[in-house]
Amino acid sequence: MIVIGCDHGGYELKEEIAAYLKENNVEYKDFGIYSEKSVDYPDIAIKVCGEIVKGNAEKGILICGTGIGMSMAANKIKGIRCALCGDVYSAKMTRLHNDSNVLALGGRVLGKGLGIEIADAWLNTEFSGEERHINRINKVMSIE
Repeated sequence: MIVIGCDHGGYELKEEIAAYLKENNVEYKDFGIYSEKSVDYPDIAIKVCGEIVKGNAEKGILICGTGIGMSMAANKIKGIRCALCGDVYSAKMTRLHNDSNVLALGGRVLGKGLGIEIADAWLNTEFSGEERHINRINKVMSIE
C-alpha cells in the first residue's frame, strides 16, 4: 500500500496524484490534508512515515510547496529514506540505487503532468538489490 499526504502548498498536486493512483488501481491511503487550509508539514510527514515504519505501508508520497520541508522532516524519522525529486531520472535512480521508501514533491514547483510522471516512475521502478547499493544504504541508515 502507498500512503500519501501534503500540506497546503501540495494540496492540488496531491489530489492529482491520488486520482492517478485510483485510476491505476494502486491501493493507497490519503492522510490529507483535504483543503488548502494551512497546516504544519512535519505533522503530515510524521503520520505518513509512521505508517511505513510500522509496516502498514510499503511506500509514501509527501508533497509540500517545494518538497524540501517534507523531505527534511521525513528523513529525521528512523527507517525512512526520502528522496526529493524534480525529474523522472532522479525518481528512477533513487528507487534503483537507494531503495527510497518515500518520495517528496514540490506542489508549487512541478506542474501536475510532471508530478504524475515522476510519481509513476518512482512507483514503477524496483530496487536493483545489488550488493554495492545494499552496503551503501546500510551505511546511510546507520548514521545517527
